Amino acid sequence: MRNGELPVLAAVSAGGVVGALARYGLLLVWPTRAGGFPWGTFAVNVAGCLAMGILMVLVTERAHRLVRPFLGAGVLGGFTTFSAYAEEVRALLRPEWLLVGLAYLVGTLLAAVAATALGTWLTRRVVG
Repeated sequence: MRNGELPVLAAVSAGGVVGALARYGLLLVWPTRAGGFPWGTFAVNVAGCLAMGILMVLVTERAHRLVRPFLGAGVLGGFTTFSAYAEEVRALLRPEWLLVGLAYLVGTLLAAVAATALGTWLTRRVVG
C-alpha cells in the first residue's frame, strides 16, 4: 500500500463505522415484521441515495480530498445496505408475500434512483 492511500483507507473505515451504526440504530427502532414491507431498510437506502446526490454536487470539486471517501464510501456505504435489501427481497418472494416482495424490489430501485436525482437537482439549484 502506498503512503497516500492510508489516509483514504482510514477515512473510509471511520465513515463506515459511523454509517453502519446509524443504520443499525435506525433498524432497531423500525423493525420489520415477517412478511411486512421492510420500511426501515427502504428508508435507509432511499435516504442514503438522496444524501449521495447531494454529496456528489457538494464535494466533487470543493472539499478536502478525504471528505468524499469518508462521507461517500464510508458513511453512506456503511449506512445503505444492498445486502439486506437483497436478502429481504429473497425472503419476501414467497407465494404468500409475493406482492410485497415485488413492490419492495421495484419500489426500492425506483425510489433510490429518484432520490439520487432529486438530491443532485436540488443541491445544484441551491448551490448554483
